[in-house]
Amino acid sequence: MSTQLTTGAAGPKAQKPLKNISDIRRYFLRNELPIYFISATNFNLLGIDSWVRNFRYINYIDCYDGRHPNLFTPSELPHAEFTSIEDINNYLLEHKEVLDYLKQRPGEVKLVFLMFDERTEELAKELGLDIWFPSAGLRSRVDNKIETVRIGNKAGVPSVPNILSEVKSWGHLQEVAAALGDDLVLQSAFGDSGHTTFFVKTEADFRRHENEIVGQGEIKIMKRINCRGSAIEACATSRGTIVGPLMTELVGFKELTPYRGGWCGNEIFEDSFTQEIRDKAREYTVKFGEQLVEEGYRGYFELDFLIDLDHGEIYLGELNPRITGASSMTNHAAFAHADAPLFLFHLLEFSGVPFELDIAELNARWADPDNIDSWSQMVIKHTDDSVDIITAAPESGIWKLQPDGSVAYSRFDYRRRAIEDESEAFFLRISKPGDYRYEGADLGILITRGRSMTPDFQLNPRAKAWINGIRRHFQARPIGAGVAAPILSEPAFKIL
Repeated sequence: MSTQLTTGAAGPKAQKPLKNISDIRRYFLRNELPIYFISATNFNLLGIDSWVRNFRYINYIDCYDGRHPNLFTPSELPHAEFTSIEDINNYLLEHKEVLDYLKQRPGEVKLVFLMFDERTEELAKELGLDIWFPSAGLRSRVDNKIETVRIGNKAGVPSVPNILSEVKSWGHLQEVAAALGDDLVLQSAFGDSGHTTFFVKTEADFRRHENEIVGQGEIKIMKRINCRGSAIEACATSRGTIVGPLMTELVGFKELTPYRGGWCGNEIFEDSFTQEIRDKAREYTVKFGEQLVEEGYRGYFELDFLIDLDHGEIYLGELNPRITGASSMTNHAAFAHADAPLFLFHLLEFSGVPFELDIAELNARWADPDNIDSWSQMVIKHTDDSVDIITAAPESGIWKLQPDGSVAYSRFDYRRRAIEDESEAFFLRISKPGDYRYEGADLGILITRGRSMTPDFQLNPRAKAWINGIRRHFQARPIGAGVAAPILSEPAFKIL
């Protein structure tokens, strides 16, 4: 492939430094460069098109039935089974309809992704397109959970007491982890935490996951602690690390996910955790961001922190060197609307446009509880160990919780801030009629004002009513006799 899609000369002009938030907002409202988010859905960067002129979405799944003005989904072509989101993105970059769509607007085309690999980079280079993220190789290196521990150690950001070691057998595990006690948590270097985190207390626990532990190289072996998960997003720039608020995480709720320890949503609200914990998380995130710059990484990233409920300590959990499932929360918070979404600073960093900001002052403002409103999101997966075909699915838009606990469709909208109060929710449909419904399949994302958990971090009655109400709008039929069920990756890969 040698086609070059860059046309015209709409590249950046000589630009004087942007000196404040108003300058930055104005710059993006006048942006001339075509910027595309290529992914399975537009969920991770919901609403960025309203902030950045010439920002568009190219997605495999049209969650809006053709009604989103800035989203393009090509027709389905025969393809090999997708085993990752990278496969989806590479398929899109080789699709003739996508290439024709990219030619419609002149300028130096820029691409952003949730996930991409070396093949994606090759395709983009052949087409003359720029990827506005650090290289896939660098992202992979720092994404390695073993390397994350080491980067954190260099930055002065502690992890849960751990040993990094290859595991050869049950006996070997007992030997190398003797100092950590009998109750352990093991993580392999890569993969979604819901799929590659193993709780091992007995030999029987070990045997259940032996094939996923032995022979997998270095394993992160941690002391098991009584903890609460949290997430924080940030952007490492030439001027310093800009940090969003600390969010709670919804993890492993059987109403939402079949995966023990699997992420299934977030909450953002002004007094999540104590002020001391929030301050420490921000301090650690700045330190980690500074170390990432030393490692050659810049731009958007997310850290998972584990809050030790018994001792009040905060520990580094994981690094995601990318936008994430929590990005729609960070980029829609009240402080983002008052100033600018965090992702705009990522785009600014890669634009090459000079800017001068007091990052410490910006971070202090974003940490002010008055600038944080309350939202939650729940990722609803198919939780049954079954496979069928969806015949009806709730459409994307604004839904309303009825007095009897049912939910009803109210109106179409693609903007989550169209929710008027806690009786309404924005539902983003992922699985549509005709799709297979299988264990772990993403059905949709439900976004509401207010909290979805109780103070002791259990799903509250309102959240359960929303989940049950939305599920009732999905209908499916069994796969017919003699019809082969789809060959599915095990476990189902995460597209969000």
